[in-house]
Amino acid sequence: MISAIDEALRGLIRSDVLDGSDVEVVLDAPTKDWAARRNAPTIDVYLYDIREDLRRRERGWVDVRGPDGSVVRRRPAPRHFKMSYLVTAWTQRPEDEHRLLSSLLRCFLKYDALPPELVVGPIAEAGLPVPVSVGLPPPEDRGFADVWSSLGGELKPSLDLVVIAPVEIGIDFPAGPPVQEGPIVDLADRSGGGRDPRRQKHVAPPRGAHGAEAHDGTGSRPITVKGAAGQPPRSRPRRGAR
Repeated sequence: MISAIDEALRGLIRSDVLDGSDVEVVLDAPTKDWAARRNAPTIDVYLYDIREDLRRRERGWVDVRGPDGSVVRRRPAPRHFKMSYLVTAWTQRPEDEHRLLSSLLRCFLKYDALPPELVVGPIAEAGLPVPVSVGLPPPEDRGFADVWSSLGGELKPSLDLVVIAPVEIGIDFPAGPPVQEGPIVDLADRSGGGRDPRRQKHVAPPRGAHGAEAHDGTGSRPITVKGAAGQPPRSRPRRGAR
């Protein structure tokens, strides 16, 4: 899941920002040692935090349907995780870094979610959008200065990019066989301990039929009641039945 989001972001940056230029796109931690070894223009997309988005958690089950549309399996609803990236530009001049950051910011602001064609694997199979946000205030328990100090590097301009990825739990259960017949309803008066015989019986008509069988008040003789053009058939008891 993480690698799929990594590659989707790299593909988005290469196509929308770099447009064939020789700037590298890496996923390294921007430590002081790494910055000292860097010798080419670079965009660093560093994943520094993963936590569940509890506001998006859902209860219940999701139906998995077969080719005929029937439910074949059921699985828990996916969880959603916020993946926070520290995006920085590294060149020889601050002016070039600022131009790259401006292009990156415009790129991320264009999309409310990652383009579906860039998302592959289980995340794509889930069929859910992958929201993207940039430049939002950090959580109260974490600041950007804390991130840089933990990396041992010097504070520099950066973008905070958050991607919310759906994650399947990986378990499912087979569903029972689909219902093949309609309901059968019997009506009879049993109040006061009576033994009144069955008054009316209704059997649901088969799907797609132009006429449907109904029964008279005793449930013994079927009658056919056709629906109007374009309308489903309907059933009714014979006149005089209660």
